[in-house]
Amino acid sequence: MPTPQPARPIPQGPVNPLPKSVVALAVIIVGIEILFGLADRGIIGGATGVGMRASAIRDYGFFGEALQWMLANSRFPPDLLVRFVTYPLLHFSFTHALFVVVFVLAMGKMVGEALGELSVLVIFFGASIGGALVYGLLLTDPFPLVGGYPGVYGLIGGYTFLMWVQARLLQQSQVMAFRLIGLLLGIQLLFGLLFGSRNDWLADLAGFAVGFALCFVLVPGGWARLRDAIRRR
Repeated sequence: MPTPQPARPIPQGPVNPLPKSVVALAVIIVGIEILFGLADRGIIGGATGVGMRASAIRDYGFFGEALQWMLANSRFPPDLLVRFVTYPLLHFSFTHALFVVVFVLAMGKMVGEALGELSVLVIFFGASIGGALVYGLLLTDPFPLVGGYPGVYGLIGGYTFLMWVQARLLQQSQVMAFRLIGLLLGIQLLFGLLFGSRNDWLADLAGFAVGFALCFVLVPGGWARLRDAIRRR
């Protein structure tokens, strides 16, 4: 009777797969850009499709004046409220969207693996909402807030939170956890000085703060579980 052979171990991939929520978010942003690209070439929408991006920004971008109108009149119509979560999915150009997708994939993977897939969406859209509120309340800029950078900065806030916790566990300098946000803000300031900048950096900074703060309530199973997840990385 032949000796039974031991079951072969299932080979593991070289890298962990991306969380589904991260992939879904990236696919939506890229899909919208593809739609705009086809419209710009007249493939869909005909002659009227050429202005599809501008129309979408007008109809679904966030305007600070709209927030101030809602607060002044104590009226909150759904077509204005929905802009808080639609503006981060729209972008001014393909390059604008591409950079957002790259950061979503990179930061979302690390945040999703440590805090869970749903946390990625909560942080991204929570930071986007927080960034829009700060943009609309503190500024009187008529220029629309468009793009996923406040949400991306929220994910960077989540990543910074993880690095901060890790530094605490290893009894290292906790200030070093904020290197990435410091570097990005420095680059943003440099580009602003060289080429001029809009006031949307304030929404980005608010998004970072919201993303960092949300992690305190999103830690699944408490600090002990987060500590174990970080140690396994």
